[in-house]
Amino acid sequence: MAFVQSSTTGSASSIPPLGASGVTALVVLVLGTLTLGAIYGSAQGALFLVGGALGISLYHASFGFTSAWRVFIVEGRGRGLRVQMLLLALAVILFFPALSSGTLFGNEVRGNVSPAGLGVIAGAFMFGIGMQLGGGCASGTLFTAGGGNARMLVTLFFFIVGSVLGTIHFDWWLSLPALPPIALYQSFGMLGGIAVSLAIFAAITAITIVIERRRHGSLEQELASPRTGLQRYLRGPWPLVAGAVALVILNFLTLAIAGRPWGITSAFALWGAKGAQAIGIDPMQWAYWQMPGNAKALAGSVFADVTSIMDFGIIAGAMLAASLAGRFAPSLDIPLRSVLAAVAGGLLLGYGARIAYGCNIGAYFSGIASGSLHGYLWVVAAFAGNVIGVRLRPWFFFERSAPRRQDG
Repeated sequence: MAFVQSSTTGSASSIPPLGASGVTALVVLVLGTLTLGAIYGSAQGALFLVGGALGISLYHASFGFTSAWRVFIVEGRGRGLRVQMLLLALAVILFFPALSSGTLFGNEVRGNVSPAGLGVIAGAFMFGIGMQLGGGCASGTLFTAGGGNARMLVTLFFFIVGSVLGTIHFDWWLSLPALPPIALYQSFGMLGGIAVSLAIFAAITAITIVIERRRHGSLEQELASPRTGLQRYLRGPWPLVAGAVALVILNFLTLAIAGRPWGITSAFALWGAKGAQAIGIDPMQWAYWQMPGNAKALAGSVFADVTSIMDFGIIAGAMLAASLAGRFAPSLDIPLRSVLAAVAGGLLLGYGARIAYGCNIGAYFSGIASGSLHGYLWVVAAFAGNVIGVRLRPWFFFERSAPRRQDG
């Protein structure tokens, strides 16, 4: 995403009008929080607001998993990956004590801990390819779509379709060989689990430093911001590290309020299943929707679903952030090959996330923050998929190198 130059003064007078999109987003966030709180309880309203804050943070920091991985694969620049390791390090330090005790602020909490098996490997590999073709991961798709990227609406639609397809075959993938759910804080104890995790993150950080210095002689530095002070945090761009810190804090808030970490893609499967019902298809014939939690979600309103209302909040928050930055300008001028990439990428993202127990947020960020072995398996397979996806991108996007800050 190219940043718009502006005055570096911090005066309120330099803040541009929100415009119709910004006012709409602000009204949705305020009324949505109040309405959800009144109908479904204060926790639901609070989680919608947390989703809005996540959307603002993702947009203003341009916190992309897809672009960071592509830049490292193509150029050998690892700053984005190093910030992701900082994100994970802060997360395990916060999460492990709460998850090992089972309570946080007096409320019961549980992590995103799932079996690590062939389904995770296959699904994460598909997801990795889809990240590069679709132009974003799960969080990236939501915040860039909310920020006015019309192409990402295509990716999002087929992300939803792919998610539904994944639920059709979910029981088959579930039957494949897999290790039982394993959490590092259970295997090594809380402090041991934190130590093992930090050692892994430090090793990955060191590898990126060695590779980047060999290829470029020095480490990439963050570009100077066109804004300073309050203006920078109100209108962006945020420092990448600030974005990482914000995401960790907001994920921890999600754990405290919802009793489990942040996730995104289960909502896409739910939206798609409800869409299938609307056209006369019965999702209850598939084993995935016969599971008690999923059956309950399908029978209820999407506004009662925690993941759905947080996703809605992310979209509204990103729209507000784009308006504050003066960059909300949707365009339908999308090249055909780019549309085809969005379709293929969205299908791979949706299907892969469902059979791999999550996406870059639910499996990677929240999974590793939960100490889950499946999160580590997910990231290895997803990175391999990204390598393939990067090789496919030139046919769709006519690019020679990795464009910066353009997707999630």
